[in-house]
Amino acid sequence: MSAIAVRPLNRTLLLACAPFLGLLLWLFLSNVSLELSEQAYPQLGAQSPASAGADGPALAGLDQARELASGTGQSIKKQITLYQKTNADMAKIASIASSQAGRPYQIYDSRITRKLGSPSATIRSDKLDAQLYYLGTQNFQSYAVKIKMKKQDAAKLVLGNDKIGGAETTLSAANRYKAAIGINAGGFADGGGKRYPLGTTVVGGSYVDGFQPTMKDLFFVGLNANNKLIGGKFSSQAQLDALGPKFGATFVPILMKGGQPTVIPDKWRTSPKRAPRTVIANYKDDQLLFLIANGYNENGSSGATLEEMQLLLQRYGAVDGYNLDGGGSTSLVFNGRVVNSPSDGTLRKLPTHFLFFK
Repeated sequence: MSAIAVRPLNRTLLLACAPFLGLLLWLFLSNVSLELSEQAYPQLGAQSPASAGADGPALAGLDQARELASGTGQSIKKQITLYQKTNADMAKIASIASSQAGRPYQIYDSRITRKLGSPSATIRSDKLDAQLYYLGTQNFQSYAVKIKMKKQDAAKLVLGNDKIGGAETTLSAANRYKAAIGINAGGFADGGGKRYPLGTTVVGGSYVDGFQPTMKDLFFVGLNANNKLIGGKFSSQAQLDALGPKFGATFVPILMKGGQPTVIPDKWRTSPKRAPRTVIANYKDDQLLFLIANGYNENGSSGATLEEMQLLLQRYGAVDGYNLDGGGSTSLVFNGRVVNSPSDGTLRKLPTHFLFFK
């Protein structure tokens, strides 16, 4: 661009800016000051009407939240207090229930115990409670032993000298195992100078000589893993296995089922008519009852009949009852001493024994 063209443009810019330059010069020379009113600045704590209208609901919501929180806190405190009181009440109820848990047993036990009379000896331990009674029978001297087992290892059946064909007295077996109570168990058969258990015998959950179906009037009786009396006639091992036998032995005949006396086969009414007897039975609460009858011989002139043993079972409130081996085999050991009077003069050596432990 030429110098001649620039000069007109500069003059134009000077004329355009002259008014602004003059205004600035006048402001500077006249000392004019500009001030803003106080209303132009925001005031602390003060709100414009528009602002107040916008924040009002928020403040009201905060107030409601505070009231709700306060009410909720008080409600929670009440709930905690109620919860604590309920816990205390439940603990008291549990304590009472615990103290009364054995009440039904105590009532039932006192009822059956009154029928037996006053015990002449008592054993109490963490495993069992047992009482020995002398019964007031007319035609023979008799005893009863009532046993409540508390633990699974409170009882067992043992073989004579712990072997098939072995035999020893109940006192010997009780002493060897340190048992508190010993009672003779099943029948036996002699052969080859040895004494073998009769029929099916179970020791420690195992069949001693296999399962043998019960024939004629024979039965199996024993205890299961829960120390409940099981017994009856079994045609197959599966039938007996279903009851879970822990131990047991065989003899004849069954005397009572479900609280009712059974029909005694004619053979056993007179063979012999009277004899020393051993009977095992149970109560409704699974306590065991053993009845022992003395007799001075086995020719039928002393001891008890099976019908008399049935009457005793009914009198003392038994549920199921089974006749164990009797005669010279009848043996009752309580706290280390022989209680009954063996008809042989001394205790007979036997192949099986019921033992109970403190």
